[in-house]
Amino acid sequence: MLDFQNISVHYGQQDVLTGVTFRVNKFERIGVVGPNGSGKSTLFKIILGELSPDHGELIIEEKPRIGSTRQHPEPDTPEETLLEYSLRGVPGFHELEQRMHVLEERMDAGDKTALKEYGEVQTEFEHLGGYDLETRVKVALGGLGFSTDEFTKPFASFSGGWRMRAELSRVLASEPDLLLLDEPSNYLDLPAVDWLQRYLKQYQGTLMLISHDRYLLRTLTNIIVEVDAETATRYEGNLDWYLREREVRFQHLLAAKENQDHHREQLQRFVDRFRAQATKAAQAQSRQKLIDKIDEQRIVLPKRYSRRGRLRLAEPPASGIEMFRCENLFFSYDGVKNVLHDVSFNVSRGDKVALIGYNGLGKSTLMRLIAGARQPTAGKAILGHNVVPGYLSQEFAETIPPDLTVYRIAKNAWQGATNLTGEKNFRNQLGAFGFDENDVEKQAGVLSGGEKIRLAFLRLFLQAPNFLLLDEPTTHLDLDGRQLLQDALREYKGTILLVSHDIEFVRAVATSVLEITREGIRAFPGGYDYYLEKRDVGRAVPAADARREEKAEAAKEDGGERKLTSKELRQLRAAERAKTAPRMRELKKRVETAEKKLEELQVALDAASEELFNPKPTTNFAECNRQVQVIQYEIDRYTQDWEEAATELEQLQNEQNAERANPQ
Repeated sequence: MLDFQNISVHYGQQDVLTGVTFRVNKFERIGVVGPNGSGKSTLFKIILGELSPDHGELIIEEKPRIGSTRQHPEPDTPEETLLEYSLRGVPGFHELEQRMHVLEERMDAGDKTALKEYGEVQTEFEHLGGYDLETRVKVALGGLGFSTDEFTKPFASFSGGWRMRAELSRVLASEPDLLLLDEPSNYLDLPAVDWLQRYLKQYQGTLMLISHDRYLLRTLTNIIVEVDAETATRYEGNLDWYLREREVRFQHLLAAKENQDHHREQLQRFVDRFRAQATKAAQAQSRQKLIDKIDEQRIVLPKRYSRRGRLRLAEPPASGIEMFRCENLFFSYDGVKNVLHDVSFNVSRGDKVALIGYNGLGKSTLMRLIAGARQPTAGKAILGHNVVPGYLSQEFAETIPPDLTVYRIAKNAWQGATNLTGEKNFRNQLGAFGFDENDVEKQAGVLSGGEKIRLAFLRLFLQAPNFLLLDEPTTHLDLDGRQLLQDALREYKGTILLVSHDIEFVRAVATSVLEITREGIRAFPGGYDYYLEKRDVGRAVPAADARREEKAEAAKEDGGERKLTSKELRQLRAAERAKTAPRMRELKKRVETAEKKLEELQVALDAASEELFNPKPTTNFAECNRQVQVIQYEIDRYTQDWEEAATELEQLQNEQNAERANPQ
C-alpha cells in the first residue's frame, strides 16, 4: 500500500530523516514509535501530501481513502453544530450527497442520461457508508464522552480538547481504507481511551498509529516502526517483541560505532602527526579521505540512548498517617454550578491512588484544591501533619514561568530545598533529567512539550515532597520516559494521587482507585484490575442496600433499632420485588417492541435500497431517497430506546441478583 523509498527530509541545517526505506502492506496494523521530535509526524505529512521529501519517493498504491485528524479543527460557520461538523468532515460525503440531489432532480425532469451517473455516484456514496453514517458518527461521539444533548450545540462552543475528540469521531466514522492517528489519546480521559481501544480493535482497514501509549500499542498493533537517529526501522512483531529486539540491535550498533570511532581515531592521529612531512603527505591525504568517508557514513546512536538515565526521587520527609482528608466538599467556579458536590474521602500515608472519571467531573479541580491553588466553596479540605504536597499540573503554564531559563527555574527549586547542597550535585541533577550545558540557558517558553515536562519533574523532585499530585504526567513523555517515570514512582516511598489516561501507567503505579462520578466518589482498595472487576458490581448493590436500609429505618422503636427477623427480611425483599416488577415488565415490553420494530425497519430499508440500486421506470428517486433517510432515522430512534430500556432492565436484574446473593 505504502512504499517509502530512500526518503530524506531536512529542515534548514537539521537532518530529520535520511534514507528512510520501509513498506506498509494492506491491512497491517503498525505502531509508529520514537522520541519526541524524531520525525514520526513528518512521515504522516508525507503520506498526506502536506510535505514533499527532499530526496526519495513515496509510492501509494490503489489510491486508498485516507483518514487523519487535523490539529486545529474549526467550524464552517459559527452556527454549525457538533453533529453537523462531524458529518461534514467525512471526505467526499457532502459533495456526493449534493450531487445525488442534483441528479435526482434531473431524472425527475425526465433526463435519462443522468441515470448511469446517478448509479455510479450512489455506489460510491454507499461505499462511504453514507446511509448509516449519522449512526456511526453518533456512536463515536458518545463513546468519546459527548452526551446526546451536546450533539446540537454549536461546535465553536467546545474547548480545544473536546474539538479534538469531535475531529477524532468523524475520522473514525468515515471508515477510511488507511487510518493515520497521531497521539489520539492525548485529549482523552481513561474511559474514552478504553472505548477507543475497543473501537479500533474492530477496524478492518490499514492502521498507522503514532503513540506513546503502551496499552494502545500493545493491544492494537502487530508491527512496530521505530523512527529515531534520522531513520526508520521496521520490526516484524508486536510491542513486546520490539522492546526486546531493539536492545539486541542496539548492542550490535554500539559495537559497530565503537569500532568505527576507534578506526577514525587511529586515522586522525596519523593525519595529525604526518600531514606536515613531505615524505608522508600523500599517505596523510589518503587517510584524510578515509576520515571524510567515515564522517559521511557516521553511525548515529538513537536519541533515546543519548539521554538514558534513572529518576531517583528523594526520600520523602516524615509525615502523619493521614495525608489528606476532605469532608462534604463543594466547589464552584461561578457560584452557581458545582463542579464538585458533597465529596468526602481520605488518603493515607504510602497510598498510590489513581483518580479516575470522565473529563469535566472535577478531577483537575480536586487536584488544585488539595495543592492549595484553590479553596473549597464549602466543606473541608485538610492536609495532614507535616505533609509537603508537590503539584504537577496538566497546564505547564500554571507552574513554569515562561520567561525564566531552565537553570534559573531549577536553581530556585534547588535553593528552596533543605536537604540538597553543592553546585556539582545541582549540575548532576540537571544532567539526570536530560539538560546539558546547551539547554540550561534556554527560556522555558521555547522548550518542547517533552522538555517542559522534564523540567516540571526536575523542579518538583528538587522540592522533596512527600505527597505527589500528578495531573496527566505522561502526556508528553515517550515510551522510555514513561517507563523511567513509572519505575521511579513505583519505588517512591511517599504518597501519590494521580490522574492519567495511560492505562498501563495506572495499572503499574496505582495501588488503589478513586472513581469520581456525577453521583459522587467511590473508593476501590485495590489496583486498576481490581477496579475493573468490582466497579459494575459495586453500582448494583448500593441501590438495593439503600432500599433495605430505608425499610429497616421504619423498624426503629423507642429510639433504638430492632433487628429484623428472617420472616420480616423475606417480606421486605418480596415487597421490593413487587415494587420493581411492574417496571421490569414495562422495560421487557419496550425491549421486545424495539427489537420487533428494528427487524421490520431493516426489511423496509433493504426494500427501499433495492429500488434505488435497481430502479423501475416509475421510480421517484427523490422520494425514494427521502424514504431511506426516514427509515434510518427511525432505526436510530428505536435503537436508542432499546439501549436505554435494556440497560435499565439489566441494572434492576443485577440488583435482584445481588439481593439473593446477600440476603442479610
